[in-house]
Amino acid sequence: MASRARISPPSTRSAKARPARRAPGRYHHGDLRRALIEEAVLTIQQQGVEGLTLRSVAERLGVSRTALYRHYRDKGALLAAVAREGFRAFGDTLAEAFAAPGGGPAGFQAMGRAYVRFAVTHPAHYRVMFGGFLDACNRDPELVAEAERSFAALTGAIVGLQRAGLLCPDDPARLARHVWAVSHGVAMLAIDGQLRGADPDEEMQYAIDRLLTGIRKM
Repeated sequence: MASRARISPPSTRSAKARPARRAPGRYHHGDLRRALIEEAVLTIQQQGVEGLTLRSVAERLGVSRTALYRHYRDKGALLAAVAREGFRAFGDTLAEAFAAPGGGPAGFQAMGRAYVRFAVTHPAHYRVMFGGFLDACNRDPELVAEAERSFAALTGAIVGLQRAGLLCPDDPARLARHVWAVSHGVAMLAIDGQLRGADPDEEMQYAIDRLLTGIRKM
């Protein structure tokens, strides 16, 4: 079984705070692959995906580019590793949120709130996962599987609610895309600081309530 993601615990800083930087040359031995992912995430958090280069990551860790290339052939491969880790944790987060209150409508609402919380606490991963930075050649089978698993968590919840007679009988995948689109919109507004002081949890709960009004079985 593949190891689960190793995303760090949520930070107490706001999404806009500048993350602490690792002093140049601090890396010496150990898991270089892990260190490269962590440094990439820190760089993306501070400078955006556009500011990430393999050269800068290598310099900050104090390793040669030759050592770096042994793990990631280019920037795209490193971004794919960040996305893969993100989707693993994201899928777990959604599944656990749905299961915690015993599924059903309460689980569906918890899943929506967990979606936005994940984006707010892991904005660098989220931007790579959904920002269109991964081309087809970097979508390795493991990354695709993790992305599909997270979508399946939402689709499965919708199917369960339909079977219980609580949601309209529309195509579950189409309903899931609709829910995902709304959730993604709230998440992006939150991590971009565009909610004008509103609480992301409260905004997502409002969105869920309105969604359920529209997709409940009549």
